[in-house]
Formats: sequence, structure tokens, C-alpha cells
Amino acid sequence: MKPDELAALRKDYTMNSLNEDDVDASPIIQFEKWWKDATESAILEMNAMTVASTGSDGMPDARIVLLKAVDEKGFVFFTNYNSAKSKQLEQNGNCCLLFFWKELERQVRITGVAEKIAAKESIDYFNSRPEGSKLGAWASPQSMVVAGKAMLKETYEYYVERFKHGEIPRPPHWGGYRVKPARIEFWQGRPSRMHDRILYTKLAENDWKIERLAP
Repeated sequence: MKPDELAALRKDYTMNSLNEDDVDASPIIQFEKWWKDATESAILEMNAMTVASTGSDGMPDARIVLLKAVDEKGFVFFTNYNSAKSKQLEQNGNCCLLFFWKELERQVRITGVAEKIAAKESIDYFNSRPEGSKLGAWASPQSMVVAGKAMLKETYEYYVERFKHGEIPRPPHWGGYRVKPARIEFWQGRPSRMHDRILYTKLAENDWKIERLAP
């Protein structure tokens, strides 16, 4: 693609605005308000979020995961504890979550610390998953180099046979993380790139400072 073709890609954001006087004192409640808007807008996989992390080598990494729970304690997602992301989070729990809801011209950026959730929480969620997803959690050595697709198919079929006569338990290497937020930024696209950016910074339990950032 030619550089001038990329430079010509522009969109002016005009749908909404965001003001300090209009946001809730709690960023979690504000997130839930925007979540309701996203639900009503029928956004495809609105719970898809980028998780950015760094390991001991200091190199940044990012990937898309799905948000599965949110409350005042934080934002929860599930993964393989042997995956690259999990190894990075074990080395350095500091991470960032990013939602981009282009249909609403909005972003939400959450910076905080990831911690493993209790085993019971992981078991309860795992038991709610479809059978194929449960088998996939057993069959996939996530992030590891494998010999080929045929090997993955054979491994999956092995676990189909292994668990065909009973319940599929949660693998010990699979579970959830909760990202406990320290900062949450709400971004609303505005005309002429004069976007609204409202930043919440945690001061104490249930106490947040609210500030406007320049676009």
C-alpha cells in the first residue's frame, strides 16, 4: 500500500461527547454505563479486549482475550497458565487492557495489576463452558511450538476419548486472572481530533481522582 493511501484514511468522530460533570464517581459504574450502550448497539464481541504485558526481558506483547466478569474488584479473563501471556504476567503483573468500540467511537483503557483468581472461581466458569471449549483447554499447549495441525487434531481426539464417559474437569493449567485497576481512561472520539479523555486514578479503596487529559 502506498504511503499516501494510508495518509488519506480519515474519519471524523461526531457521535458523542464526554464531560467531567457527566461521568460517575466510580469508573466501574461508568464502565457499566458504557457497557450498556455497547450492548444496545449490538457490537460484535464487545467483550473482546487487548491485554498488553511485558515479561522479564522488558519486551511488550499484546493479544485479544475476552472479558468474562467485572466488578469493583477488577476485570476477569481466562487463559492457559502455561501460555506466553501467563508467564509474562507471573514475571510482571503490571498490564494494560484496552477496549475499542468503533461503532460508538469509544475506547476504554485499564492499567493495573493481574493476579490469579481463586481456583473455585475458575472451576465454576470452566464448568459453564461448552464441551468443545473444555476439551480444547486440555488439548492445546498454548503458545508452544508444535509439529503441525495433525498433532493438535490427534491430541484433541485423545481427550475426546479420555473424557467420553464422564465430566470434563478443569485442567490444572487453566484458570482466570483478575486485573485490579489503578487507572481507567475513557476516550470518546470528537471532531477535529479534539477527543474527550477522562482519566480515573485510584487514590484509595472506592476513592478515585477524575481528570481531563489533552487529546
